[in-house]
Amino acid sequence: MPRELAAADTGAPARVRLDVWLDVACVCKTRSAARQACLGGKIAVNGTRAKPHREIGAGDRIDVTTASGRRRELVVRAVAPRHVAKAEARALYEDVTPPPTPEEVELRELLRLAGPTPGSRQGAPDRRQRRLRRGARDRL
Repeated sequence: MPRELAAADTGAPARVRLDVWLDVACVCKTRSAARQACLGGKIAVNGTRAKPHREIGAGDRIDVTTASGRRRELVVRAVAPRHVAKAEARALYEDVTPPPTPEEVELRELLRLAGPTPGSRQGAPDRRQRRLRRGARDRL
């Protein structure tokens, strides 16, 4: 029986947009974040870079590169057009990411212990930083 007929019997679609699925499956926090990840080249479907409007269905393989550079490999088990409970969302995919090597684990631990890098502070600059920037701008 074709996928379209099977989906019509259950009321669920056979295929949905990639950005919608990433949001519904709780892989990305929002659909907007999923869209940005797709446009930024962080998402690949079946080995090729994917755009947010790409339709995916059961059996597709999705590679996700996180902000930290870690790669996840997911196999789509089911699709849902609307949000579901988080426990049900985890059932939409199977995580087939290989476990990290001992070297990767050790490197992550060292980076965690090293703490944040200088200049990585987020947010607005303080008074001193604004004055330094203003002075550098005036010297140009």
